[in-house]
Amino acid sequence: MTEVFPVTTHTRVVRAGEEIAIYYPEVVGLADPAWQRTVNTMIVKQAQDMIDEQVAGDISTVNTLIGQYELKNNQRNIFSLTQSNYLYRMQAAHGMTILRSLTFDMSKHRVYTLKDLFKPSSPYVERLSAIVAQQIKERDIGLLSPFTGIAADQSFYIADKTLVLYFQLYELTPYVFGFPFFPISVYELSDIIDEDGPLGIMAANI
Repeated sequence: MTEVFPVTTHTRVVRAGEEIAIYYPEVVGLADPAWQRTVNTMIVKQAQDMIDEQVAGDISTVNTLIGQYELKNNQRNIFSLTQSNYLYRMQAAHGMTILRSLTFDMSKHRVYTLKDLFKPSSPYVERLSAIVAQQIKERDIGLLSPFTGIAADQSFYIADKTLVLYFQLYELTPYVFGFPFFPISVYELSDIIDEDGPLGIMAANI
C-alpha cells in the first residue's frame, strides 16, 4: 500500500528529572497500523539500546542524558532518521555522544542496511572506502590511526540525493573533530546502486 508523504511524526519524550530526557519521533497516520507499530517499535528499541550502551547498568553516576533526533529524509517513501544520545557522568572530563540511524522504504515496508542499497555482489565496500579515503585526503582530516576502509555494515543515513556515511566519536578522529560525516552523491554510485532501492528511488528524475 502506497503511503502519502511526507510521513507525519509526533515528538515524544521520556523524562527522569530535568537533566535526563529522551526525545524520539513517533510515526502516526500510516495506512497500515501493523507497519506503523513496526517502525515505531524499531525507533524506540534503538533509543533504548543507545541508553543501555551508554549507561551500562550504572545510572547513579549519570549527571546528564539527553536524547535527540533528526529526520534526514521524508520524501518519495524513503524515511531516514538519526538518533543521538549525549551522556555526561559526574567528574568526567567531558560528555560523550553516540549516533545511530534507521532508513525505511515506507511503501515496501522494509528497513535497510548498507548492503541492501546496492546490487547483489557489487563491490560497494571497496567503492565507498575509496571515496571516503579521497575525502579524508581532500578535507585534510586528522586521523587517530590510518584509514583502512569502511565496515560492510557502516552507519549511514540518506538525505535527498546523498548517501551519508558516518563514524562514532573516537572511531576515526579525535574527540574535538566531532562526528566524521562523509556525504556521497547517489550519482557517483549510479552503476552499483539497486535501482529499486532507496538510492535508486532518490536518484530518479521524477
